[in-house]
Amino acid sequence: MKLRRVMREGLVSTIIPVFNRPALMREAVASVLAQTYRPIEIIIVDDGSTDETGRVAEALAMENPDVIRVLHIANGGPGVAREAGRQLVRGEFVQYLDSDDLLLPCKFVLQVQGLRANPACGVAYGKTRCYQLGNKPMDVSLKRTGEKIETMFPSFLKSRWWSTNTPLFKRELLDRAGPWKSLFNEEDWEYDCRVAALGIHLCFCDEYVADTRFHKEGHLSSDGSSDPRKLKSRAKAHELILSHARRAGIGPEIPEMQHFARELFLLARQCGAAGLAAEARELFRLARAASGSERSSGLDFRLYRLLARMIGWARAGRLTCAMDRWRG
Repeated sequence: MKLRRVMREGLVSTIIPVFNRPALMREAVASVLAQTYRPIEIIIVDDGSTDETGRVAEALAMENPDVIRVLHIANGGPGVAREAGRQLVRGEFVQYLDSDDLLLPCKFVLQVQGLRANPACGVAYGKTRCYQLGNKPMDVSLKRTGEKIETMFPSFLKSRWWSTNTPLFKRELLDRAGPWKSLFNEEDWEYDCRVAALGIHLCFCDEYVADTRFHKEGHLSSDGSSDPRKLKSRAKAHELILSHARRAGIGPEIPEMQHFARELFLLARQCGAAGLAAEARELFRLARAASGSERSSGLDFRLYRLLARMIGWARAGRLTCAMDRWRG
């Protein structure tokens, strides 16, 4: 029998998954400790690191025994690591933070105040800066994090317009959303869309609250358009995202759904080019379904289906992806 975790009112729990990033992890942890808000807790999930990351994490916990806990797990990817941390949270609010990103000192104060003042909202977000590691940050908002948006759907069908460190979640909302999937790519987009399907409202805090940093190592779940393992993960994520959108009542008549249908069609071709015939066939089917009855009978769909029947899904994918590259 699974024991119900105790929730401490007002506590903000930050989950930091990490793999072989001791120096960047130190900076991420320091940005949480620098929050002007209290009480806080930090859960570092060492995702099977093979360097000194685990020892550095333990040292940080010894320096801050009342705040930091460390969990060591076998390497399973970002979704598995975040879920392992989520199972340990004791807070009323949950913050996800990648080990190479930062929070600004005012984040928790602003977002907890926002959620307290707007009880109908389940997620608070704010403006997020994005810059190359080593460069000076500029006050330019990442994607749509500087806009006031009422709900996550339907806009999240077009793009995941915030970074993992942008939102602060109510824990009860995440308990309803369920566990992270064991995906290696786009697991964060799938998770956010699962939250979006719950129909929650967003609280916008019109201040800079987080920094997302790019560097040569890339992020835990960096994009992949040709790697078969990543493509399989993306295919599953897209399938789940579509199911979340449908559960939220979003149909083909919504422009964002039409955009997502085109994404499904593109991913079908990419999977075919990588030799993932089963995934290509299923994504093509989903793309047609998401497009609606009229659009699904369009010339592009009919020609591609004919091509796949003639030469196979893999060859059709390789041919059309080559044509896409040639067209530029």
